[in-house]
Amino acid sequence: MSSSRATALAGLVLRVGLLSGGTAAAVPTADSALDARQIAAASGTEAKATDDGAIRISWGRTDVAVEVDRTRLSSAAGLTSWAAFSGTDRQAAMMGDTVVFEDEVDAALDAAFAHGLSVTGLHNHFAYDRPKVSFMHVAGMGPPRDLATAVKAVWDAIRQVRKMNPDPAGSFGGVAPVTGKIDAKAIERIVGRPAPVTNGVAKVTIGRKGTMHGMPIGASMGLTTWAAFSGSDAAAAIDGDFIMTADEVQPVLRALRKAGLHVVSLHNHMIGESPPYYFTHFWGTGSVETLAKGFRQALDQQGIAASNH
Repeated sequence: MSSSRATALAGLVLRVGLLSGGTAAAVPTADSALDARQIAAASGTEAKATDDGAIRISWGRTDVAVEVDRTRLSSAAGLTSWAAFSGTDRQAAMMGDTVVFEDEVDAALDAAFAHGLSVTGLHNHFAYDRPKVSFMHVAGMGPPRDLATAVKAVWDAIRQVRKMNPDPAGSFGGVAPVTGKIDAKAIERIVGRPAPVTNGVAKVTIGRKGTMHGMPIGASMGLTTWAAFSGSDAAAAIDGDFIMTADEVQPVLRALRKAGLHVVSLHNHMIGESPPYYFTHFWGTGSVETLAKGFRQALDQQGIAASNH
């Protein structure tokens, strides 16, 4: 806080105290500027002040060789994880972008949620990349030491995945789906929605409404949550998409992960719609019953979030 702002705050506290008929309240101690050394210690990473007043940490992903369109990329060419902090030594905002390979996404998401961070985006930045690279955007508010510790936890979780297997995995593992019959009625009982079958795939679709440039838009224009079940009752796959308002994003993501489903992307599909909508795509394998219950749990958490706002 600047000295002029602190002086103004002191004057305001004095005036409020006198006008209320009481003695002047003690003037709170002004917050100090962000301390790069504190953030460096908490994150275990060198922290530098930027020209616009933020404190920034970074981690170049040199641990995995990446080619994009037959070109070997340096970490300086967009393969660097970073987090930046702005505020005071007591309360700060953090925004960041973390490089994640496919088998690191679950661990990074789980660590972010466990340490109170919000995940605000998960998508690709390249095409024809080998191995495939995703980018997970995170944000948080709170004491800068806590935020830096949270970022460290996310990066440490990623490092642990690479420690266990230096090369990114080629699948999630587990039992592969087997072509067979899907019990759509069981899905309907669990989810509470129709699940019509097309070419052996049972699909639940839930529409929402909105406007764009003053025109009504709905399910047929892409405003849907959906889940498709393929394979057989005992060994199935689920893939789908949640449409969410901003307040619903974190509860849905957390519920999907709690149910053991994999979040594969988080982004927008439109520009200029009202309310603004976000979409998360997900994947999972297992029995139809387990997958349907996981989907229902995420729907329930979305409904709770919607009713609270």
